[in-house]
Amino acid sequence: MSISDLYSSGFRERNRDHFASIVRVAMTDGTINEEERAFLDRLASNLDISEEDFNAVLENPTAYQINPPVLYDARLERLYDIGRMVYVDHIADDDEMRIMIRLAIGLGFTAANAEFIVKKAMYLLNLGVDLETFKEEIKHMNR
Repeated sequence: MSISDLYSSGFRERNRDHFASIVRVAMTDGTINEEERAFLDRLASNLDISEEDFNAVLENPTAYQINPPVLYDARLERLYDIGRMVYVDHIADDDEMRIMIRLAIGLGFTAANAEFIVKKAMYLLNLGVDLETFKEEIKHMNR
């Protein structure tokens, strides 16, 4: 096995685990509606998730780890994706917010800041900001 094979495998594994985190949020209400499914389909395509992995994750999303990215921008991008799933669900109820906070901590945000960051993230998503604006606004609040 070459080094590039190892990198590709690790890269695919991180993407699958990130996808599983988003599926967890989508399934907090017990179902995946059409809008959520369309988002998951697009995300799976963007993350290069195989159909086999897609089905395995849908069957048991909690079987996969949350692998925090090293770079802060990558953490924000993952938070944006997870938050968009909650927003697509049209309800940010207490269960989803608790999961979002746990996922934020799993992504590497501190426990002390996670709730504040998640609330700010949901506020920004409600405004319909794009990824770049989202990242800048979250970074700005931490200064």
